[in-house]
Amino acid sequence: MEMLPGQPLPVPTVLTQPFWDGCREHRLSLQRCLGCRRFRFYPTAACPHCASPDSRWEEVSGQGTVYSWIVARKTYDPYWRNRVPYVCAIVELREQEGLFMPGLLVDVDPSEVRAEMPVEVVFEDVSETVSLPRWRPRGAAAGRSG
Repeated sequence: MEMLPGQPLPVPTVLTQPFWDGCREHRLSLQRCLGCRRFRFYPTAACPHCASPDSRWEEVSGQGTVYSWIVARKTYDPYWRNRVPYVCAIVELREQEGLFMPGLLVDVDPSEVRAEMPVEVVFEDVSETVSLPRWRPRGAAAGRSG
């Protein structure tokens, strides 16, 4: 795996480390509140719905639908310049209404993206220790990941 200069990488914290560990293992894991049983993303110290501090990490299906998106056609950043055009999407996860996760939409022509398009998570291994979640149309042949 060759990391390109300037490639943005996450910096895990104590709170987010379990999420990034799951991604490295190509698993999508989210916090689930032990009080109200709702999933949440981004990881937080307390539930935004019921304020309970109690949660556990659970693997989710990695399936959802496109809720919203934009197509980036220009950039001044050298890393992203090699990737335009690219699609930044907000995906609503199947597990729970209103559970959203942002990410790049891959393996699709930007002109073919539509609202409620079924998608699934795929992982882009960007270094020996970091894998990033990406989204692709459900059922798409494994092709370019990112």
